Amino acid sequence: MRRFIKTTAGFAGSLIILGGVLSNAVQAANETLTSIKTDTTVVLDGMAESAWDKASALTVQLNNLPYKANNYGGMTSANVAMKSLYDENFVYFLIQYDDPTKSLARYPWEKQADGSWIQLKGKDQTGHDNVYYEDKFGIFWNINARGFAKKGCSAACHMQNDEGKIAGIDQIGIAPGRKYTREGQTIDMWHWKSVRMNPLGLIDDQFVDHVKDPAVNKNWGRHGDSKTGGGYVNNINADKTGPAFMNRSQGNVDGFTITPSQMTAFVDTFKPGDRIPGIVSEPFTGSRGDIWAKGEWQDGKWTIEIKRALVTTGDKAEIQDVQFSDLSKAYSFGIAVFDNSQIDHLYHDSAYDLIFK
Repeated sequence: MRRFIKTTAGFAGSLIILGGVLSNAVQAANETLTSIKTDTTVVLDGMAESAWDKASALTVQLNNLPYKANNYGGMTSANVAMKSLYDENFVYFLIQYDDPTKSLARYPWEKQADGSWIQLKGKDQTGHDNVYYEDKFGIFWNINARGFAKKGCSAACHMQNDEGKIAGIDQIGIAPGRKYTREGQTIDMWHWKSVRMNPLGLIDDQFVDHVKDPAVNKNWGRHGDSKTGGGYVNNINADKTGPAFMNRSQGNVDGFTITPSQMTAFVDTFKPGDRIPGIVSEPFTGSRGDIWAKGEWQDGKWTIEIKRALVTTGDKAEIQDVQFSDLSKAYSFGIAVFDNSQIDHLYHDSAYDLIFK
């Protein structure tokens, strides 16, 4: 079996070049996930109901991390099982993978012994968190990015700019990489977030384009899809000394997120060690909120169900969303798992294809 040296990799905006890491052999053709037509209603509840029995699973092994964070304590490998169904209007996905820890404490506020509040964070050497964060899952879909069908997600991975430098200073090993494509090319990015989006039943729908100037966009080529409202913000008061809001009832399903149905003004009746969610989330409206999803963690496993229209019609949909308009085509994709990590993630080499049967 032929092996080669993999020097670049990544998913949602992170990359440190890994010299000398052996990867899996390059495949002659992409492995496929087959979507099966169904007339059964798929309920998005994070449970693998019987409707999924007719679909075969594709298992994707993720065993690479893009960089070695100095405080990363998450998984170093994962096997992700994927299934897909479709009907006249929608495509559905079932995602399952083992994760021994359910990570939902994303920048929580914690009351101190002296009565003050501290927002807990644990940044690594690149300025990103691997301690107080959330579990996430991502899918990259090729729209028209050159090289994606062969390379997968790494086709859009770069060290800051083409030279790997900012202001003449080499960034390798001290800064995360960025995502961007060539001009006129885009990639669709579905980013499931267990804290910010899962309580709302949505995926954060994003895309990647050719921007590689942080003065134009702080996230370089990464953008949220067009939206008319909604989103998530840090739960912090005007004085930046504590939380601005809390949930009406504590310890419920929204215990790590402040959602519209639960949001109320913060009143401090708490004891030292108590925590308040660090994020306020409300559903996206517009194109950024057109993917529905629900994930459930049970017995050390995440199960995520996803639903999206085969063809979207929102603002700029033609450049921001993959369009499953031709069911005779193959659609290239890549996936990544984030275990309680802001940008460090498990990824695979090459790409996979979705086909419809």
